[in-house]
Amino acid sequence: MDELVVVRAGTVDYETAWARQRELHEQRVAGTGPDTMLLLEHPSVYTAGRRTEAHEKPQDGTPVVDVDRGGKITWHGPGQLVGYPIVALPDPIDVVAHVRRLEEALIEVCADLGVAAGQVEGRSGVWVAADAPGPGARPERKIAAIGVRVARGVTMHGFALNCDPDLRAFGAIVPCGILDAGVTSLSAELGRDVPVAEVVDRVEAAVRRVLRPVPAAAR
Repeated sequence: MDELVVVRAGTVDYETAWARQRELHEQRVAGTGPDTMLLLEHPSVYTAGRRTEAHEKPQDGTPVVDVDRGGKITWHGPGQLVGYPIVALPDPIDVVAHVRRLEEALIEVCADLGVAAGQVEGRSGVWVAADAPGPGARPERKIAAIGVRVARGVTMHGFALNCDPDLRAFGAIVPCGILDAGVTSLSAELGRDVPVAEVVDRVEAAVRRVLRPVPAAAR
């Protein structure tokens, strides 16, 4: 079985990383390249998945990159660890199961750092439960977003874990099209700075555990 190749790319602008994803995807489909995961940060950018509606985008003319993943609009930027696993899925292809595996990996990372997070039925991503009712109680809030595309049995796009980003960037949009929930980060939940550098080893290890490689010759 092929080993997952992980590339820690530093800070890469979104369109450059998207082009690199497409190259790696073509190689994996052709059987000339391995399963690969890019781990990186982006300069500040909004990206809109296929289900994004016009009213969910910034209304001030801020540029938005339309992409071919599932889901709706989100923000990427400094302090957010983004992962793009370009991997062949086992037959029969089950996209939902792939998303759930990524969620499980990130839930494990959050737990290791002291943040209780989980899945929410009917919603993708990783969530922190709402506070108990009372003054200042916070709603259910997303700590990691997930949006993927699968073509010819190989995945693209992936996840974004909020480590210590400026959460005000989400204020210009309806994040992931969800009106009745908030957005949070590891830093916000723990009350201390949690830089990407503190998290990246844990994320790589957790994703390696949940993704089962498929031999390159299988596709």
